[in-house]
Parts: sequence; C-alpha cells; structure tokens
Amino acid sequence: MSIRRLPEHLVNRIAAGEVVERPASALKELVENAVDAGALRIDIRLAGGGVDLIEVADDGCGMAPPEMALALERHATSKLPDEAIENVVTLGFRGEALPSIASVARLALESRVRGAEGWSRIVDNGALIAEGPAAIPPGTRVRVEQLFGRVPARRKFLRSSRAEYAASLDVVKRLAMARPDIAFSLEHDGRRTLSVPAGETLPDRVAALTDRGLIDNGIAVDLEREGLRLGGVAGLPTYNRGIADHQYLFVNGRPVKDRLLIGAVRGAYAELLARDRHAVVALFLDIPADMVDVNVHPAKTEVRFREPSLVRGMIVSGLRRALDEAGHRSAQRPAADAMAQWQTEPLEAAPSPSPHLWGEGRGEGQPDLLTSYVRESRPTYFAAPPPQARAEPAYAPIPNTTQHPLGVARGQVARTYIVAEAEDGLVIVDQHAAHERLVLERMRKAMAQGGVAAQALLLPEVVELDEPACDRLEARAAELTEFGLELERFGPHAMLVRSVPAMLGQSDVRGLIADLADELAAYDEALSLRERLDHVAATMACHGSVRAGRVLSVAEMNALLREMEVTPHSGQCNHGRPTWIKLAHGDIEKLFGRK
Repeated sequence: MSIRRLPEHLVNRIAAGEVVERPASALKELVENAVDAGALRIDIRLAGGGVDLIEVADDGCGMAPPEMALALERHATSKLPDEAIENVVTLGFRGEALPSIASVARLALESRVRGAEGWSRIVDNGALIAEGPAAIPPGTRVRVEQLFGRVPARRKFLRSSRAEYAASLDVVKRLAMARPDIAFSLEHDGRRTLSVPAGETLPDRVAALTDRGLIDNGIAVDLEREGLRLGGVAGLPTYNRGIADHQYLFVNGRPVKDRLLIGAVRGAYAELLARDRHAVVALFLDIPADMVDVNVHPAKTEVRFREPSLVRGMIVSGLRRALDEAGHRSAQRPAADAMAQWQTEPLEAAPSPSPHLWGEGRGEGQPDLLTSYVRESRPTYFAAPPPQARAEPAYAPIPNTTQHPLGVARGQVARTYIVAEAEDGLVIVDQHAAHERLVLERMRKAMAQGGVAAQALLLPEVVELDEPACDRLEARAAELTEFGLELERFGPHAMLVRSVPAMLGQSDVRGLIADLADELAAYDEALSLRERLDHVAATMACHGSVRAGRVLSVAEMNALLREMEVTPHSGQCNHGRPTWIKLAHGDIEKLFGRK
C-alpha cells in the first residue's frame, strides 16, 4: 500500500483518541483553558457523567471572533509566545484540545472580551454549522454535547454514568486544589455537588476537597533545597485510606500522576503504614522549568525530571521531617463506629441497695453482693466478668496532668490498654503497639550510631526452618550481626542463634528468626539489609515489645507515656495502627447525655 496523507477529519479523530479518552479528559482540557485565561470563577455543569453534556463557563479574558476561529484549528495556541516549549508556564499548550473534542462531539464555543460583543461558533463532529453574535457576560463558555455520539466504537468503551462522573469529579478536585485563588462549582444532573470559594488558604482548600478531618489530622510540609520547593499538607500515618486515590501531587501547579512521586510518598511513609494502606497527601513541588519536561504525554499527566534522585530525596526528606516534627501525634479521635457502640439505655427502677451491698462489712469468702445484685436484676447489661482492678500505694506525689500531653496513668484495662488522664480528656494507649514503636525508634538510633548492642544467649538456640529460608539467613548473616543478631548455619534445615539485640530483652527467638526469613524472601536481593533497615528493625521490634496481657505497674505505665511524648512517630505502631486515642471531655459528656 502506498503512503498517503490522512484527511483532516481523520487526523482530528486520531488526535482525539490521544487527548479525549473519556468525558473526564475532555473536562480537564476545558477547565485548564479557563484557568489559563485568568478566570477567578469557573462553573461546571455535567449531565450523564459528562457523556451527554459538559459545560464550562469562566470569567477570564475571553476571545475575539478571529481568535475563536483559530482556537478550533489544530496546533493553534496563545500559550507559547515563542518556540521555547521547555519554558511553558500554562497548564495547556499543545493546541489540540478544542479541535479534538469538536471532532467527536457537538461543541458550542461562546466568548466575549470585555468592552466588546460576544460571539458564538458551533461545530458538530468537525463541521462548522453556525456562528454569530452571543449574549454572554465577559469570559468564555464551552458546551460539549453527545461525546462520541457518532463514534460508537469509542462510546461503547465508556463506563457507567456514575463511574464517568466520579472520574470527572476527581479531575475538578485536583485542578481546584492547585488554585485556591479561583472559585469552583460543579453541578451534575441538576444537583450541586461541589462548591469552593476563592481566596481560601491552601490547607483549607485541600481539606474542603478531601476531608475536613485533615485539618486536625494533617501537618504542613515546607522544604526548600537546591532551587526546589516542596509544600502542601500530609496526613498523619494513622489518618490513611485503603486506596491511593487520596494522594494529590502537583508539579509547578500542574496535577500529575507520576510513578516517581507516588513511589517517593510510599517510601516516606514506609513502616508508618500497613502495606495495604495509603497516605493522604497534597504535595506541591515547584521546580525550575529547565529541570522538568512536561511534554511527555498528550494529556500532560506525566512529567520527566532531569534529576529524579534529587526530586525523590526532596519528597522523602520533606515528608519525613514533617512527620518527625509531629512527634507523638496521631489521629486522636476514636472511630465513629466504635463510638456508636456506646448506648444510653434506661435502667428499671430498683430498690436502693443497703450499705453492705457495696461490699462494706463483707466477710472473708463472702460474694460481692453488688455484683450479684446487678447480675440478677439486669443480666443483659454484662456480657463479660466484672472488671478487676488493683490499687498501689502512692509513694510519690501524683504527677500534674497539665505538664504531659498524654497525661498520667490511672490504670490498666484487660492487661492491654493503659488509661491515662490528660488535661483535656481521657487517653487510652495500646501498650504493645506503643512499645513496639519505641523499640523500633531506639533501634534506628542505635544503628545510626554504629550498631545495635548484642546480648549473648547462655545456651545458643537452634531454630529449624526450611532450606531456602536458612540459605537466605546465612547469606545475610554478616549484616544481621550489625543489628545485634548473631547467626550461623547448623545443618541444612536449621540456624544456630548465639546472640540477640540487647534491647529486645527476652524475646521469642524462634518467632523472630522465622519472621526475618519471611521478610528476606520479600526483599530484592540487590538491596542490602541496611537499605531495608526499617523492615528488619520493625520485625525485631515487634518481637521485643511489651506484650498485651502483661501487668504493668503505675511507674512503668507513666514511663511508657513519657517516652512516647518525646519519640518520633509514636502515634502509630510499626504497622500503621494508632497507638493511642483520646476521648475529649466533650465526648465523655455526650456519652452520659450531659451535652
């Protein structure tokens, strides 16, 4: 077959296949044009998820009739003053969006420059069918109807109206997040679903478009290095999601979905999140134009960095610094479904118990009359044995709650949870999760100072494993010694443990070695254990921490609380779960109907 030139309408449809994948991608191009036009307000209307209708109206600079004609031609743009594409500062610049959309839909373009009359051009699947005066306020309005209406092969690949709307909403959120100086509104099938005013602060705009809880459970990120600047908001590790859709990344104000940036975020939260959980972040990277190539993808969602290692290090260190400064903070309020379990139920009237029902004057071996009385009168209220507590003599003055963010210990529940009283509420601490984080941070500090102290076992312990697991441990034995763990091969199916990290105390040696073998199976063999420090240290810390079920003295409880207050990341355990929650005084009053 001989080479031939493609007809114009086919060229436009091929371009549309690159730029207009679905309604959300068409909407993205139109909103970007409105932002580039200097709009202070952008109003969006959708119908049928954007398949039936997409309308974007702005109050930007507008276009004169001759400019409107050019805007509907391929590769015509006002956003590149010269041929230096590497210096582009606008969101759009290719000049393909409008003609590509107009080739696969009915597009009505109306615009008015301030001080002039409005004008309209209507293009139906690539053909100009009407133009003339239009009565509109200054700015531009673009109306797209029946997207892919005459391209059934493309339309049948679209998803449901609900799914297409969800993708469109995500596009609007990302663009609105980058520009808190612009007001945005979105209406779908006649219902207003999004509205944010102009002039918000960046944290407020991010919270309004994600979750208001991010205001209390987020931390500011601010770092400058070698001409790069990283800002934004990062959620505390305990404030996470099951999918990564709540990660908003921007490069020079442009929303991107870049694998390098996503991987850097994941690395920054390593060992602070469970593997199936994802951080909530909105990060804005400002980088010199000559250090980033935005002309990589037709939809401009991907970028290429000249120095990717610098960018990755910037994000990891910026997030780590912010998380370190957060200290012991976590998402402090208990989950809503947990709070819902507290119910207020009326008690039936009962005769007042006599004084000895409270245990006064009870003889040796005599049952607790109060417990018996309650069990017999309202057995359904008690599904567990009565709580048992112990008192200790106070040899030292009770600490002042105002001096400690996590309060002072008042007791222990189920040999697992420490109950502490703080100035502003009641703090409940998971003793195992909290101590696990403290041990990990101690181990990290020891490794940074040259290695973890080892404690020799009086009798070396033999741990039996399968041969591949023993091979993996033997290959990394020298590196494990730096962690205070001394191993040697003891036959084809066993390892001999001679010493363990001293800070782990009396740990479960067999369980520790088995877990380490599993961790090594998941590692890339090209990486050293020192590069995987957090994984190895976290596994060891889990085996060396205070177990649930251990009775702690009041002094031990308070010592744990004080160390948590000065330890980075102590708000969550090594698996990303919270180590403590707080019931504010207002929450407690609500439980008892006082508020």
